[in-house]
Amino acid sequence: MSKQQLLSNYYITHRDELLTYVSSRLGNSSEAEDIVQNVFLRLLSSNKLISEVTLPALVYTMVRHLLADYFRRRAAFEHYEHYIRGVCSSEVSMESVFSAREITEQLERGLARLPENCRKVYRLHIYGGMKVSEISQELGEGYKSVEHRLGTARKAMRQFLRKYA
Repeated sequence: MSKQQLLSNYYITHRDELLTYVSSRLGNSSEAEDIVQNVFLRLLSSNKLISEVTLPALVYTMVRHLLADYFRRRAAFEHYEHYIRGVCSSEVSMESVFSAREITEQLERGLARLPENCRKVYRLHIYGGMKVSEISQELGEGYKSVEHRLGTARKAMRQFLRKYA
């Protein structure tokens, strides 16, 4: 029996069982259907050796992992949403929220304390969005040297900005 036949037979016979399992964890049928479909799509595109013996355990393991991912994303979303509502509420004064200009000023004050070679690397990384390898090529310097200077700059900036957090 081929992998596709095995998966299609399992899907036909156990789809409702999986939907019930996921729905009981989520309470939302549309999300449950998406998770069950994602499991079988991942299995179809997987290069793993799948047999009749290993398939049930693999399916439930994947379902558990996708459920954990779903709840992790949902928690992050709710945390962010709670933060935004708190910032945008009328109770919070606008003076207590840093503006982009103030943040940039603090960043520039911290950068001014760095040695020139670390400052240049940090600016290329933060403002230019460049990776270590790209910075290394642009400056014509060794990868490890750039990586070390970026690490030094990050550490110094974290210490400087910790005062304002």
